[in-house]
Amino acid sequence: MYDSILLPVDGSDHAEIVQRHAAELAQWADATVELLYVADTTRDSVTVLGDDVIDALVRYGEEVVAEAGEALDSHGVDYRTAVVQGRPAEAIVEQAAEGDHDLVVMPTHGRTGVSRFFLGSVTESVVRDADVPVLTARSRDERYDFPYERLLVPTDGSATANAAVDHALDLAESMDAAVDVLSVVNEASLGLDTRSTVILDELEAQADEAVGDVVARAEGLGIEARGHVARGSPPEAITARVDTVDADAVVMGTTGRSGLDRVLLGSVTERTVRSADVPVLTVREE
Repeated sequence: MYDSILLPVDGSDHAEIVQRHAAELAQWADATVELLYVADTTRDSVTVLGDDVIDALVRYGEEVVAEAGEALDSHGVDYRTAVVQGRPAEAIVEQAAEGDHDLVVMPTHGRTGVSRFFLGSVTESVVRDADVPVLTARSRDERYDFPYERLLVPTDGSATANAAVDHALDLAESMDAAVDVLSVVNEASLGLDTRSTVILDELEAQADEAVGDVVARAEGLGIEARGHVARGSPPEAITARVDTVDADAVVMGTTGRSGLDRVLLGSVTERTVRSADVPVLTVREE
């Protein structure tokens, strides 16, 4: 399902679990990994200090990718390395496109200091802008479960959500995983003055239809599936559902439908990426 995976690294000890998860995924998919280090040469302090500092950053990057490569060797994963200069988020997105990768894997937090680039804002920029799916996971001490046995798939019936559904079903079929389909009616988006039983009932009916369509598609592929409609804050409902169904990963779109019934807004995806205790795979509509 994946042939080439881009794995940005920054030398952070806290990212080790995420890198191991990427190695397991690559091993399962028989994919090649490109280890990428971005020397952030756009910072004012780096520019002022000059070429010596830039050269030091590049040398450090070469050490980082070499060390990360040793970890991939232990998993029997084929890989190549790259050290580039520029703005981290832009460089990652550009490398994902130019390297013909079909997945980016990166942690949501990283080291502090001049070389840091796995801050939330950078990860979220990659999630928003990358043309390929992005798998994000929080840095932690405990390893993630793999292969996935259950995927949580939020949907609102929009084209972007359906693109994520397509990807999720392909992944579930490949891994023989079950799917739990969720649609969230965001009551708060209506406002106190416009909220009414009629509107909520209509939105819930739309959510039921969106969930039912995905469940039917999954079952048609022989995938175990169940659906659920919730009311409340979408990111909170998504993270709560992860715990309820013991999902191993979330697969969701990066944007959703507009209007009062919107659920999968970019901000919702970003909040889920930041807060979920499991990997989140985000997919943009082509």
